[in-house]
Amino acid sequence: MRLRKLSDCPEIIAGDGTRLRELLHPDREYPFAGRYSLAYAVVPPGQSSLPHRLTTDEVYYFLSGTGEMHIDDETAMVSSGEVVEIPPGATQWLSNTGSDDLAFLCIVDPAWRREDEEILP
Repeated sequence: MRLRKLSDCPEIIAGDGTRLRELLHPDREYPFAGRYSLAYAVVPPGQSSLPHRLTTDEVYYFLSGTGEMHIDDETAMVSSGEVVEIPPGATQWLSNTGSDDLAFLCIVDPAWRREDEEILP
């Protein structure tokens, strides 16, 4: 059994501006057999991630907070307990419209790689 604590994962600022802690990735120092990556991410109140797109599938599962999810020309309110699927190639960003952190789990399949992400102007 492999157990990993969120508090043991270093926090970084991702390319899209979110605060991110990578939990699982097949290419990192804690390799596993999966082909996906799993990260915990936070957008602070009043902030937004930068518009970006991936060449891979992505799923967000929202843990806390409220916000607006933008995917291409669609916008939807999101909150705790909701899931959104982001198709490959879609332009996406997330705005925190609440007073608490907007926290979510991010699954990327196949696993996230820098060359698969484009930050947009």
